[in-house]
Amino acid sequence: MQVNEPCWCKSGKAYGQCHQAFDQKLDSYRRKHKIVPRRDMIKNEKQIDGIREAGKINTAVLDLVAREIRPGMSTEQINTIVHEYTLSQGAIPATLHYQGFPKSVCTSINDEVCHGIPSPTRILQVGDIINVDCTTIYKGYYADASRMFCIGPVGPKRQKLVEVAKECRDLGVEAVRPWGYLGDVGAAINGHARKHGYTVIRDIGGHGVGLQFHEDPYVCHIGKKGTGMLLVPGMVFTIEPMVNMGRAEFYEDADNGWTIYTDDGLPSAQWEVTLAVTETGTEILTY
Repeated sequence: MQVNEPCWCKSGKAYGQCHQAFDQKLDSYRRKHKIVPRRDMIKNEKQIDGIREAGKINTAVLDLVAREIRPGMSTEQINTIVHEYTLSQGAIPATLHYQGFPKSVCTSINDEVCHGIPSPTRILQVGDIINVDCTTIYKGYYADASRMFCIGPVGPKRQKLVEVAKECRDLGVEAVRPWGYLGDVGAAINGHARKHGYTVIRDIGGHGVGLQFHEDPYVCHIGKKGTGMLLVPGMVFTIEPMVNMGRAEFYEDADNGWTIYTDDGLPSAQWEVTLAVTETGTEILTY
């Protein structure tokens, strides 16, 4: 591109003032046979602003769930909270009707790894651990996050699993740096989980997000440091490790076609954030 042409990222800036130096640096890595992101995986400032605004609503939804969740509540009541608050903010719950998913949030309890479907007959009991996974669309931009909740006293084993899963997520975030590698994320997460005797699911992971619900890259939570795709400023993706108390094997519910369970019936825990890679580090866009 010519330096005075509009930049390919659609920022409205001239190429020479926007991504010219970036492209030159990226090309130097490409010549070293590194895996580099495509241009459509790079968000401009306006797009990140939009994702950030969606993230504020998404975070507020989960804050509201945190205030309301309690023993005796049905997972359908959680769905109602998420659905009604999201609509009240002029936003859309992204999971509703996504590829046929019937609800506005995923609620996954105990041995349900992910994609649990809210139901009026599924009642939270003292001792349960539950993941509430919420994605918000606001003015065309997507933001995604999930949190674990302990329903009353859950016992030391489940409490530790929940805490270590959160530590895994945070270590994954800390491993992200501009011009680092995606494998660094998986290495940090899997190493910490294994240190505590847990396993990490390899085949369900994080993903690019922002303009669509699921974008490239796929973020595997098992990796080797210094390998994988180059992480560069403007990338936006989720980190959401699924940490199992027992084995990593899982299966999908044959009846509903969505809910994922641990194969050995032991609990699983997951925490998720959406982040942007910046020039100096990262910015968390959802909590």
